[in-house]
Formats: sequence, C-alpha cells, structure tokens
Amino acid sequence: MTASARHAFSDDTIFALSSGAGRAALAVIRVSGPEAAAVVRTVAGLQPRARVAALRPLNDQAGQLIDRGLVLFFEAPASFTGEDVAEFQIHGGQAVVAGLLRTLGQLPGLRPARPGEFTRRALLNGKLDLTQAEAIADLIDSETEQQRLQALRQFDGALSERVGSWKDALTEALALIEADLDFSDEADVSGSANQAEAPLARVHADIKVQLGFHGAERIRDGVTVVVAGPPNAGKSTLLNWWAGRDAAIVTEIPGTTRDFVEVDIELDGIPVRLVDTAGLRDTADPVERIGVERARQRAQSTDIVLWLDPDGSEPNVPTGSAVVIPLRSKSDSVTTLSAGSGLCISVLTGRGMDELRANLSEQVRRLANPEGALLTRARHRVALESARPHLDQALATLRVGGPLEFVAEDIRLALRALDELLGFVGPEDVLDRLFASFCIGK
Repeated sequence: MTASARHAFSDDTIFALSSGAGRAALAVIRVSGPEAAAVVRTVAGLQPRARVAALRPLNDQAGQLIDRGLVLFFEAPASFTGEDVAEFQIHGGQAVVAGLLRTLGQLPGLRPARPGEFTRRALLNGKLDLTQAEAIADLIDSETEQQRLQALRQFDGALSERVGSWKDALTEALALIEADLDFSDEADVSGSANQAEAPLARVHADIKVQLGFHGAERIRDGVTVVVAGPPNAGKSTLLNWWAGRDAAIVTEIPGTTRDFVEVDIELDGIPVRLVDTAGLRDTADPVERIGVERARQRAQSTDIVLWLDPDGSEPNVPTGSAVVIPLRSKSDSVTTLSAGSGLCISVLTGRGMDELRANLSEQVRRLANPEGALLTRARHRVALESARPHLDQALATLRVGGPLEFVAEDIRLALRALDELLGFVGPEDVLDRLFASFCIGK
C-alpha cells in the first residue's frame, strides 16, 4: 500500500450495512473514520461515549424519525478498524435500513464502503495482519465445522505467531552476522557469525516441515475424490448415492458419461468434492475419447480415487500420488466372484456401503489432518517456498566460511518473503484480490 493510498483511506469516513441484506429482525450499520463521532451527534443527537450503548431516536437531516435503535461508539485506536467507529443496531426492515443508509450518504465526508474496506483499514492500521484478514474471509465462507475451527485458529494468530517467531530468529541471526561484519576487529564480537547458524537452521527446518503439510489447505479447499473405472461399472449410480439425488445420468448404454459431474458433500466436518468421470476404454467416438482422456488426467491429479470394477481388476490408469480405494461394484448381480481385490458393494442392496463410507471418511480425515499444519492458502506456500532457497543458500555459505555479506543478503530476502506472507510488504493487487471477495460491510 502506497503512502498516498493509505492517506486516502484515512481521510474518508465510510459506512455500510454490516449484517445480512434483506428483511430481518435486526440490522447493524457500521461507520468508520474521522467523522464517526460527528455522525453520532447528528443522527442520534448524542455526545458519543466510548463503549457505552445508548437507545436513541435516529433522525434524518430534516429531523424526521427513521427508527429507534442502539448506538455504540468505539474511539480510536480501540476499535476493529483502529479508527473511530460507530455502530447503529436498528430494526431490520428494508425501509428502515434504506432510510438510515440514505441519511448517512447525505452527510458531508461520508461515502459507502467498498468490499472488505473495514477489514482492509484494520490491516493498514496494524489491528491484524494479512493472514488474519484472510481468516475472516474463510470464517465468513466456512460451511463445515472443521473449516470454522480452522478459520478461528488462524484469526487467533496461529500462523502469524509462528511466522513472527521465525522473523525473530532470523533477525537475531542477521544481527550476529552484521556485528561480525561491522566489528570484526573487536575480540568480544569477532566470530559471532558462528552463532547465527543455530537460529538459521531452526527456522529452515521448521519451514521445511510446514511445506510438507497439506492438511490445512485441504480443510479449506476440500478433498477431491474421483470415481473412476470401466464403462457401466456403476460410477454414476455411486455418485448419485453419495449426493442423495440424481446428479448424474444412469443408463445401460456404455459411454453415457462424457464430461465430469461433480457433487459436494461433507464427511466428518471436511468438505469433499466427488467427481464422476467417463468410463475408461478404447473408443472410436471422438467426443467420448475426449472424456476418457480427461478422466485419465483427473485421476492423476486427485487426492483419492474410488476405483470401481465388478471384476475387481486393478486400475489401468496412472493415479499419481492419490489414495486408491478399490471397489467391486454391482455385487448384487454377481453370483460368483472372480479373483480380484476390493470391497464388494451394491448401491441396490446396501451391501458394503457402510464400510465404504467408513473407509472413505478415514482417508479424508488422514489427508485433511490439521495437526501442526498452518498453511491454509496457496499464497502462504508460495511465500515459504520463496524464503526457503535463501535460507538454503545462507546456511551453505555460512558453513563453508563464505562471504558474510552474502549470508546477510540471503537472510534479508528470506525476511522479506515472510513479511509478504503477513502482508507487511508486497504488491497492492494481492490486497485488492483478497478484499474484493469480502462482503461490503466487512
């Protein structure tokens, strides 16, 4: 954020409906900025007192009553945004809300807030960092229990505190390096660079561990499960069973499914996306052939493959690093099982379906295990992957007795990558993309 942009934000007073739009029992309208106290005096006829709720008549500029509601005032910097903030809790009728918003829009120095602007001001005023701002967005978007809990952990500073400890350790190492560079001729300082290796190695090892975890990202984004197998193996029937509806077309004609059919479900508080794919076979049909190729590619890039085959054959496509759960489908119509592997299931009779649900749930929990995992977004991973090679180089140079100037520069670059993770530095378009996804009043 440039200095001019920061100044533009601080000079404006913004307002918005912070509760949900539409008819409701109550609505909350928030005001933030230097004119917030004046707004309370004008609309509520009240000299604002910080953190004291007052039931007041709320009037427009002509003195006409809009509603009676609770008025709260939070004096800077002890507010969500770090600015003066006023909140009006009013009845949630659309005419009431529209009347107060119209009145605020007519007051000098006020303008409607942009999406996410309240949270953006909190970030710019040091009330939270970028990972916590992202956590607010994740909390708003959470649909499962695990997503809610993870967003709360992140908002409470789980990642921020860890990154802060890494920064402290790297700053300590940098100070030791620079002391050796600046005062190498003093006996009590010379050689202090040797002490820098321990904190550097500690941060390097911790970042490597975090990059090996993917559970938090899977909780946020979901676990992908591809249903694959030969034609007429019961893939679409199984997808419909999971969905509890006819999401995919089911016929006896091989090759009915040409493109992906996706269904979102929840298992143990974790979002799961099930993907039905084209039956895998050699075909002369050009359209079906495209579907088969897409199915092969999807099986290689997924988290879990449910491989269906009534004969119990092994998958005949590469599955990459995916967990493969072999299933012998249509067991109700098979009188004698041929040699093969996999859990026997039948959607028609229910055979094996409880075991399938338990097995898939276990694999989903294992892949989305949040234990120790702090990286919830691809942006976090990119930042650490940017820092790691600089730490690699700093350690390597230090261990061979290379130039300390190079070690210091690599540490600075690693610190910059961590600052970008927290949003302290970096391109403004990162903030623009994040806050554009927020609702107006957040």
